[in-house]
Amino acid sequence: MTTAPKPLVKAPVRITSGGLVRWKTGRGFSIAEIKAVGLNVEQARLLGIPVDERRDTSWPQNVEMLRKWLLDVLEGRITPPEPSLPKAVRVKPKRGRAFRGLTAAGRKSRGLVSTKYKETHNYKFKKKAKERRLKKRHEATKGLGNVLRISRIINARKK
Repeated sequence: MTTAPKPLVKAPVRITSGGLVRWKTGRGFSIAEIKAVGLNVEQARLLGIPVDERRDTSWPQNVEMLRKWLLDVLEGRITPPEPSLPKAVRVKPKRGRAFRGLTAAGRKSRGLVSTKYKETHNYKFKKKAKERRLKKRHEATKGLGNVLRISRIINARKK
């Protein structure tokens, strides 16, 4: 059992070092390189060929290397390695309640507080106008609170 070939990718090089192209072994073959050979991603993984789905370049030397390796596998000179399936991605647990904006302080810190009533007091005026129309006497008891209730109780006892 042999390993699948490793693709060559361009390594980033600083211009100050001459801007020469430097090649290094990559994580896996790009989807375009695998399609150029006549395989799809699932078939390549079942053959043990590493696939890097993030790469979008296709280099002819990688396609040629992959073709030679596949011919050797088909002729029986090389046995393919175990299938290389994608690694499982670990999902992070939920963050705290305040971070997610589930509390008043969390909503305020994340900027999720409604700005609808921040700048204008029109919503109060509309509410007061409605209460005046319905004759709810909303302003008559404003600020008096318990004093008015107590005076009613005292007046009721006098009668």
